[in-house]
Amino acid sequence: MNKAKLVKLFSGLCCNVCRHDFDEDAIIIKRQEKDLLVLNIICSECGKNFGVAFLGIENLSLKNSDDELVIKDCPEPISYDDVLDAHKFIEKLDKDWKKYIPENLKNT
Repeated sequence: MNKAKLVKLFSGLCCNVCRHDFDEDAIIIKRQEKDLLVLNIICSECGKNFGVAFLGIENLSLKNSDDELVIKDCPEPISYDDVLDAHKFIEKLDKDWKKYIPENLKNT
């Protein structure tokens, strides 16, 4: 996915500290795989770090229109139940939590 599409995806959003719009310089792609995009958002004006975002991009496509940007064929948003399930899963992890990380990602 190119940065221009990401800028459009984040258009209309701005830094809560300095109110600067998120531009291409604010989006740092950390990792891109077939179905996953990991990016970091840092305000290019004041430097506030908004953290890392994980985007499932398997079927993500952006469609331009004169009035709005439409995201189509996206996966369903994370639900309240998804968050609770993740919390329960993480809560039960013990000292062997690394067994859940795929081998090909352990030393990256």
